[in-house]
Amino acid sequence: MFNDSADFRRVASGTLLIVAPLLQAVAVILDPGTWGDDREAVSYGANPALAQTQSAMYHWAYLLTALAALGLLHVMRRRAVLFGHIVGPLTVLGYINLSGMLMIDPVEWWLGQHNSPEESTRILDEMLNLPGVVLGFQMPWLFFAIFGLPVLLVGVWRAGFAHWWVPLVVAIGYGTSLLIPYGPVTVVMWAAPAVALGSLGVKMLRMDRREWVSHYPTAAPGRTTPDSYANTTA
Repeated sequence: MFNDSADFRRVASGTLLIVAPLLQAVAVILDPGTWGDDREAVSYGANPALAQTQSAMYHWAYLLTALAALGLLHVMRRRAVLFGHIVGPLTVLGYINLSGMLMIDPVEWWLGQHNSPEESTRILDEMLNLPGVVLGFQMPWLFFAIFGLPVLLVGVWRAGFAHWWVPLVVAIGYGTSLLIPYGPVTVVMWAAPAVALGSLGVKMLRMDRREWVSHYPTAAPGRTTPDSYANTTA
């Protein structure tokens, strides 16, 4: 498999579509802030081991989602091509920046160990409102992840690879989580996209090599691509 570009990319993309959102869904369950004090400086201090675990899981969930988004572009090689070329990279950039924001967690935990919750919040707000942090990590990059993935999945649906409910479920799950307080309901909101994205991952893993390769556009044989290459390229 490692020497076969088609099988490797198919298996890698399918696996990431299952693992990445699942990591995020598990992270929100483990997060002490989901069930305890909504001030992370307090809830993280109450269980630092779980706080550090969930933070690392979120970090890797977002990085792996960026790679999964690249895998989704494969099924858009024939249809919705321009759409994928625009939305895909923006979604990837959004998730990379989102993973970088997870470094806030250990800072907030440390501040909570050495200051009152109010003072910790004040210091953290001053840090996060620095222009370099806002423009370099937050705005508008974070929204490219939150809104970019559902939009990208619309392209996957238009390309004929996903059912209409997949982008809808992901949009409702991640979009609603912005409108409600972070807490137990967030578990449901992030579990639903994990199911939707996981279904695409399972679909990719069940594809055979021929189905995967069929998404590659081939040049007219004998003109820009030799016959043998056009029939075997992956």
